[in-house]
Amino acid sequence: MAERPGRLEGKVAIVTGAGSRGPGVGNGKATAVLFAREGASVLLVDAQIERADETLAMIEAEGGVASTFQADVTNEDDCKAMVEAAVERHGRLDVLDNNVGIGLGPPVTEIDMDEWDRVQNTNVRSMVLTSRHAIPRMIQTGGGSIINISSGAGIAAIGAAAYTTSKAAVIGLTIAMAGDHGRQGIRINCVAPGLVFTPMVADMMDADLRQHRRNSTMLGTEGTAWDVGNAALFLASEDARWITGQVLSVDAGMSVTSRHAYQEW
Repeated sequence: MAERPGRLEGKVAIVTGAGSRGPGVGNGKATAVLFAREGASVLLVDAQIERADETLAMIEAEGGVASTFQADVTNEDDCKAMVEAAVERHGRLDVLDNNVGIGLGPPVTEIDMDEWDRVQNTNVRSMVLTSRHAIPRMIQTGGGSIINISSGAGIAAIGAAAYTTSKAAVIGLTIAMAGDHGRQGIRINCVAPGLVFTPMVADMMDADLRQHRRNSTMLGTEGTAWDVGNAALFLASEDARWITGQVLSVDAGMSVTSRHAYQEW
C-alpha cells in the first residue's frame, strides 16, 4: 500500500512567533514542526531570529523543509516582506498561522496606556497586517487557510483588561475576515487555547499551581503546545475544508465549566 501523503503536502505555510521564549516547545514552534511533518514548506517568522533557528534545526533534523525570516509583525513593511519571502523561496502561500501574542496586565484602573497600545498592536494589529498581505497571494493560487491564535481569555475573564480585550478582538477579527474572504476561497478560523503549559508561562508556574490548573479542567489533565499545534494543523488542512469563521477552544473543557481557574493562573 502506498504511503498516505501528508495533510499539507505541497503547501507553503507561514508561522509567526515560530520560536519559543525559553527552553521547551511553545505554540508557534509546535505548530511549525507539525506543519512540516505533514509535508508543508514552512517560513519560520520571529522577531528574534535565533529562536526561529532553533525551530528550523528541529524541523531539518526530521527531514522537513523550512526557512527562517526575522520580522516585527507590528510593522507593515516587515509583514509585506515576510509574505514575499515565502513566495520567492517556496513558490506560493497556502497557510498563515498568526501566533504572535503578549499579555497579561492589570485592570483598566491601573494600566499604563502605552502598555495598552503595545498589547493591542502586538496581538491584533499584527494579524491585520500579516493577513492583508497574505490574502492576495492566497487568492492567486486558489485559496488558503488562516489560523488566528486567540485565547480562552477572549471568552472568559482573567483579570487582565488589555490582554482579554485583545484576544476577544482576535475572535471578532476572525469572524469579519471569514465573511469578507470566504468567496475568495480563504478559510479563516481561530484557536482559543486554555491554560496550556508552555515556555511563555513556565516561569510563573510551580507544581501546586500546575496541579490546580489540571484540576480545574473537565479532563483533569495538562495541555501542551502540541495540543494547540494539532488544532492549527487540522484547521490548515483539507480535513477542515468546510469550516470557517469558527473558534476552536483547546482547553480541556474549561470554557464551559464553572470549575475554571482563569483568574488564578
